[in-house]
Amino acid sequence: MAHLRSRRQLALAVPVVLSLTASLGFLPAVASAAPVTESTAATAEGPNLSYVVNTKTDKRTIASVQKAIAQAGGKIVITYAKIGVIVVHSTDPAFGATIRAVRGVQSAGATRTSPLTPAGTTDLGAVDMLTDAEAAKVKAASADIPDAEPLEADQWDLRAIGADQAAKIDDGSKKVTVAVIDTGVDDTHPDLAPNFSAAQSANCNGGVADTSEGSWRPYTPQDYHGTHVAGEIAAARNGVGVAGVAPGVKVSSINVTDRASGLFYAESVVCAFVFAADRGVEITNNSYYVDPWLYNCVDDPDQKAIVDAVNRAQKYATKKGTLHLASAGNSNHDLASDAILDASSPNDTTPVERTIDPSECFDVPTQLPGIVTVSATGVKNEKSFYSTYGNGVVDIAAPGGDSRYQIPDTPSKNGRILSTMPNGEYGFLQGTSMASPHAAGVAALLKSTHPWASPKQLQKLLKAQADEQACPTSYDQNGDGVQDAVCEGGPSVNGFYGFGIVNALKAVK
Repeated sequence: MAHLRSRRQLALAVPVVLSLTASLGFLPAVASAAPVTESTAATAEGPNLSYVVNTKTDKRTIASVQKAIAQAGGKIVITYAKIGVIVVHSTDPAFGATIRAVRGVQSAGATRTSPLTPAGTTDLGAVDMLTDAEAAKVKAASADIPDAEPLEADQWDLRAIGADQAAKIDDGSKKVTVAVIDTGVDDTHPDLAPNFSAAQSANCNGGVADTSEGSWRPYTPQDYHGTHVAGEIAAARNGVGVAGVAPGVKVSSINVTDRASGLFYAESVVCAFVFAADRGVEITNNSYYVDPWLYNCVDDPDQKAIVDAVNRAQKYATKKGTLHLASAGNSNHDLASDAILDASSPNDTTPVERTIDPSECFDVPTQLPGIVTVSATGVKNEKSFYSTYGNGVVDIAAPGGDSRYQIPDTPSKNGRILSTMPNGEYGFLQGTSMASPHAAGVAALLKSTHPWASPKQLQKLLKAQADEQACPTSYDQNGDGVQDAVCEGGPSVNGFYGFGIVNALKAVK
C-alpha cells in the first residue's frame, strides 16, 4: 500500500510554495459546497474513470461547465461549488481533453489510471502485534511508573517529547478535534471510544460524505492504519491500555480509502478537507499521499488537476480555521535536491520509472502551501533511517520509530510506536505516518491552551516550542564509511528536523 506513511510506504514532500502557487494560480476558497443532481450517463467507450474538473467559482460558470460535462457524456457525482471542484465519472477516453477546452474550466483530469471497480477488500500488510506475553511484561513494568497507563512502559515516544508530564498539567480540551484522514478508525476500541467524535466523522470514498453510523470505520481489521494513528493522538488515559499525546482532546475519522484498492484518490481527499472544515475540525492529520502519483507534475494535465483540486479544498479548510499536518515520507530522500527518481507511479496500474524535478512535481497534500511537514525520529532523537528530509522542506520532527538503529530500553525493546489497533488490540508500527500524529497531538495541546490561535499562528507556536536539534556530525548509521544522508542547515533549522522536535510539555506550559 504505497500511499500510507507507514514503514511499507514510499512518499515524498517538496518545498517551493511560491513557485507552486504561481504555477497553478490557485484560487481562494470560501464556503461550504453543495451536491447537485447527477447528469446524463456517459456512453460506454472505455474504462469508467473518475475526474476532477476545476472551474471559476461563480454560479454562471459552474452551471455552464456542468452543462458541458453532460454534453460530453460525463456523470456528475458532486459539485463543491464554493471551491469550484466538480467530481465526474466518464467512460469516454477523450473526456479530459474535451472538458479542458470548455470555457471556464481551469484544469481537469483523471484522478486514477485504473477503472472504477466494485467493492472488495485489500491487505495492508503485517503489523508487529503486542502479544499476551509481551503485554504482561509491559503491564508489570508500567505498574512501577506513577499514573501510567497499563502499557505505557513501552511508549518511549511519549517520554521523548514530554507528553507523559504534559498530561499531568493539561491533557487537552474537549473543544478541540483532530480529524484522522485515513483508512478509518475503530471508534469501539476502549482507548478511543471516550474521545471519539462521531458528529465530525464520515466516509468520503468517491467524493461524497457518508455520515451514516459506522461509515467511518475501517472496512476490515487489516485496514488498521487510521486506528493506530488515532491512538497516537488521543488514546484516553482511562486505565485500559496506551495513552495518546493529547488524551483529553477529541478525535474523529474521515475514511478516504477506495473500497476495492485501499488507495487514496483526490476526490475523496477533497471531500475530507471540505467536510472537516464544515464540521468545525481544528486539526487534520494526513499520513498518506494522494494516489496514484507519488509526485504530481504540473506539466501533465491530469496531475495538475489533482494538485489544483486538493489545494483548493485544503485552503478552504485553512481559511475556516483548520490546521493540516502531513508526514514527510519514508524514502530517505533529500527533497531539496535537483532530481528524484520515482519508480512507483502510477501505483494503481503499471508504474513507469521517471526522474522528476521536485520544484515542479509535488507530493499531495504534504507539499501544499500552509501544510506542516513532519519528519520522523527514534528514541535517540536522531532522524529515523527511512525518514525523508530536506532543508526548507521539513517543518518539524516527531517520534516515528526506528527499528534498526534506535532501540529503546523498554520491556518489549521495540523501536517502533505502540498504539491502538482494531478490535481492541495493540500493535507496533513505524514511519513518518507515526511522526505526523505525534505532532498533531502537540498541535491539539497548543490549540487547547491558545483557543483563538489561527492555523498560521498555531504553526508558528508549533515551531517555536520545538526543541532545536542540530545536524549530526556524521550520519553513517550502518558503519560502512558512507553517509546515509546529508543534513544541511544550521542548529536552529535544518533538513533533518526543521525547527526541531516537538515538545508536548512546552505546549501546555
